[in-house]
Amino acid sequence: MKLFDSVPNGYREAVLFSMLALCWGTSFVAIEIGLEHVPPLLFAGLRYAVAGVIVFGYAAVVTDRTRPRGRAEWLAVTVAGVFVIALYHGLLYLGELYVSGAVAATLVSTAPILTAAFAGVVLPEERLSLGGVVGFVLGLVGVIAVVQPSPGSLGDDVTVGAALVFASAVAFALGSVFVRPIDSELPLETLQAWAMLVGGAVLLGWAALRGESVAAIDPTLSALVSYGYLTVVSGVFAFLCYFELLDRSGATQVSLVSYAEPVVAMGVSWVALGYVVDSVMLLGLATILAGFGIVKRGALRTLLRSALETRSTAASK
Repeated sequence: MKLFDSVPNGYREAVLFSMLALCWGTSFVAIEIGLEHVPPLLFAGLRYAVAGVIVFGYAAVVTDRTRPRGRAEWLAVTVAGVFVIALYHGLLYLGELYVSGAVAATLVSTAPILTAAFAGVVLPEERLSLGGVVGFVLGLVGVIAVVQPSPGSLGDDVTVGAALVFASAVAFALGSVFVRPIDSELPLETLQAWAMLVGGAVLLGWAALRGESVAAIDPTLSALVSYGYLTVVSGVFAFLCYFELLDRSGATQVSLVSYAEPVVAMGVSWVALGYVVDSVMLLGLATILAGFGIVKRGALRTLLRSALETRSTAASK
C-alpha cells in the first residue's frame, strides 16, 4: 500500500497497530459526542452509506473484482452487512445513548472471546477446550465488573445501555462466525465495501421504522466534525490500516487491537469529556484481556514466536 511505504519496514506493523487502535478507540468517543446532535440509527446509516461508497472506489482500484458472483458471495456480503455492520453499529449507537464511549469500548472488547465461543458451538473443527471455556467465563466476569449491576439498578438506563452494547458485540461475533463457512473468493476490500453499503441501507431502513428523521439532526460543528471523523478516519482510513495489518500480521494480531481500543477511549474520554475511569472498570478490562489470552493462547504463542524470530533475523543482518 503506497500510503505506508514511507514507514520503515521493521516498524510498519507497530505503526499500523497503533494507528488502528487510535482510530477505532477514539471512534467510541466521537459517537458519544455525535449522538448529542444526531439520531443514533440515522447517524450510523449515513456514516456507512458514505464510507461504503469510498471503500468501493478503493476496491475498484486495488482489486480485480468489484461485484459478488453467485449465491455464496452474495450471502457473505449479506451476513457481513447485516450482522457486522448494521446490527453491531445499530445496537452500539443505541447503547451509547446511555453509557459512555469508554464503557462501550470495554464491553465491545469481548467480541474476540465471543467469536471464539460461538465458533466452538457452530463450527465442529473449532470446539472450545476447557481452557477456552475458562477464558469465556473470565470475559463474562469482566463484563459484570464493568457494568457493576445491582438488584436495584437492573432496569435503569445504564444497565439497558450496557446490555445493548454487549448485544452489539454478540452480533459482531455471530457475523464473524457465520461468514466463515461460506465459500467465497471475493476480495476482502470488495466484501467490506458491499457490507458497508448493505449495512448502511439496513440501518437507514431501521432508522425510518424507529421514526428517526433528518429534521431531527442538529448540524452543529461538533456533529459535523464527529460525522466526518467517523466516516473518513475511523471508517475509511482505519479500514485501510486494517487491510494492511491483516495482510502482514494475520487475524490474531488484528484482534488484539480490541484491547487497545478501550485504553484509547478511556484516555480520550478523560481529556475531552472529563470522564474518570474507576479501578473496578480497569479490573474488568484486565479480566476480559486475561480471558482472551486463555482462549487464544496457542495463536498468541505462535505470534510471539514469529515476532521473536523476525527480530532475531533482522538483528543478525
